[in-house]
Amino acid sequence: MKNVENYIKLIIVAAILIVVNIISGYVHGYIDLTEEKRFTLAESTTNLLYDVEDRIIIKVLLEGKFPASFKRLQQATREMVDEFRDENSVIEYIFEDPTDGDMDEVNGRIRSLAELGIVGRSLTYFEGKEKVQKLVFPYAIVQYGNREVIVNLLETASGPEDEETMLNKSVSLLEYKLANAIQKITARKQGNIVFTTGQGELEPKYRASLKNELSRFYNVGDLPLDSITSIGKEADLVIVARPTKEFTLKNQFKLDQYVMNGGKIIWLIDKMDAHLDSIQKYKFYIPQEYPLGLDDMWFKYGARIQPNLVLDMQSTAIPQVIGQSGGRPQTQLFPWFYHPLVAPASTHPIVKNLDRVNMYWPSTIDTIQTKTHVQKTVLLASSQYSRYQVNPVRLNFEILKVEPTAAQFNKGRQPVAVMLEGQFPSLFENRVDESFRQSLESINQPFKAISVPTKQLIVSDSDFAANWFNERTQESYPMGYNPYLPQGQNNFQGNQDFMVNTIEYMISEGGVLEARNREVKLRLLNGPKVREEQTMWQLINVGVPLLFIVLFGLLYNYFRRRKYSK
Repeated sequence: MKNVENYIKLIIVAAILIVVNIISGYVHGYIDLTEEKRFTLAESTTNLLYDVEDRIIIKVLLEGKFPASFKRLQQATREMVDEFRDENSVIEYIFEDPTDGDMDEVNGRIRSLAELGIVGRSLTYFEGKEKVQKLVFPYAIVQYGNREVIVNLLETASGPEDEETMLNKSVSLLEYKLANAIQKITARKQGNIVFTTGQGELEPKYRASLKNELSRFYNVGDLPLDSITSIGKEADLVIVARPTKEFTLKNQFKLDQYVMNGGKIIWLIDKMDAHLDSIQKYKFYIPQEYPLGLDDMWFKYGARIQPNLVLDMQSTAIPQVIGQSGGRPQTQLFPWFYHPLVAPASTHPIVKNLDRVNMYWPSTIDTIQTKTHVQKTVLLASSQYSRYQVNPVRLNFEILKVEPTAAQFNKGRQPVAVMLEGQFPSLFENRVDESFRQSLESINQPFKAISVPTKQLIVSDSDFAANWFNERTQESYPMGYNPYLPQGQNNFQGNQDFMVNTIEYMISEGGVLEARNREVKLRLLNGPKVREEQTMWQLINVGVPLLFIVLFGLLYNYFRRRKYSK
C-alpha cells in the first residue's frame, strides 16, 4: 500500500512539473534586481508598444557564431526583442545569418543588403589557436506593412574608445534604437519642418543629407521669410541654418511671434566668417562677424553667441604640404584646433550616449538671466583643454609650427550648443504701439509679449550639420563626413545623431527619446590582478566545491553509523 502511495505522489509531482513547464512557455516574467534596471523598458517604450495594432517584424542579422564580444550584443538584442514581444504579441522577430548558404547565395544576399545601405564588417578573432575571419552584419530591419527601417545596432568609435566600451554603448542604446524605429515606421502624422531662406542661408546642396534624413519621417520644405506675413502653427519646427545677411525688423518680428505662439526654432549660426580656403588663398585671414542683427533677440531669450573662435586640443586634423617627392607634393596631417571634437556636457536625453560631434569654427555661448523662467541646458561643449580667440583675430597656418601645451589651452570647457526651454519674453515687448496691435488683431494675429512653453536650440556652428559637396562630381556626402581625414576615420555619426535627436525631442512630445538614458554599466575585472591571482582562484573554484562534497560525505557517514550502530 505504501508503494502505491509513493507512486501516486511521484505521478502528482511529475504532473505538476509538466504543467508548470507548459505554462512557463507561454507566461514570461522576471524581477529586475539590477542597479540600472537594464531589463526594464522605459515607460514611453511600453506605451508605444501597447499602441501598436498591426504586425511588425524585426529581422535581426546576428545569427551564427561570434566572438565573445559580439555574442554579448547578439544576446542583448535577443533579450530586447523578447521584451518587446512580451509587451505586444503582434511584434515578431527572427534572427538570420546573411553568410549562411553557398557562395552565390551569400554574394547575392550581400549585394541586396548593400542596396539597403547595410554593409558588413570584417571581424578577425581566434578560436583556440585558429585565426578566424568572419563577415558580420550588426543590423536589424524593422518591417511594417510595405515600410521598413534599417537599424544599425553597433555604435562606432570616432575617438580612443576600446571595443568593450563601444559594445557596451551599443547594448545601452538597443531599446532606444528599436523603439525609435517602431515609432517612426508606425507614425500616422508627420511633423512639418521648414528651413528659412532669403538671408543667405545654407544652400540646398549643403543641406541635402540632413533634408534626405528628415524627409523619411517628416514633411520638409523651405520658408522664404520675405514672402509671408507670419509663420503659422502648421510649421512644427523652423531651422535657421547659417544665415549670412541681416534679418530685417519685419522678419525678426515674424520669428519672434512664431516663438510666442509656441513655435520651435533651431538656430545653426556661424558668428564669424572663417574658412580654410581664405587662409590658403591669402596666407593669413582676419574673419569678420556676420551682421545678422539677431543678438538682441537671443539676448532676450537667454543666450549670447560671442564673437570669438574656440580652439581645442581635442580636434580633427587638416593636410598640409611638407615637401616634394618625385615631383609630387607630400602632405601630412596636422591637428587643427579650430575644428574641435565636442562632447556631451549633460545627461540630457538628446546627448546621452552620444558620440563626439565634429565642429568647424564654433564660438562660445553665454547664458543670460531672463525676465521669465527659461531653463538653459548646455548640450555640447569643448574639452577641458580648450581656449578661445576674441575678434579681431589673425588666422594663419603658423600655429601648426608650434607644439601645443596644456598650459596654453587652459580655459576649460566652452559651451557651443545650448537648449532653451520655457516661456520666452518677446523682443518687441513695449515696442508695439496700440495702432499696430489693432492691425494685428484685425488679421487674427494678436501680439503676444510672453510665449507659451516652448523650446529653442542655439548652436554656434552650422557646418557640423552641413554635408560636404563635391563640385566636380556634383556628389553629396553624408552629414558628419570630414573631407580632410583618411578613409575610415572621416565619418562622425555624432553629427547626424545630434540633429536627429534634437528634432525628435523638439517635435515628438512624449517620444521614446528617454530610452537613451538607459545605461548599462561596465563591471570589468581587474586584468593585472586576474593574471596575478589566476592560479589561486582556479584552485578555490575547483577545490572548495570538492571540499564541501567530501565534508558532506564524511558527516553523512558519521551520523548514519551513529544512528544504526545502536
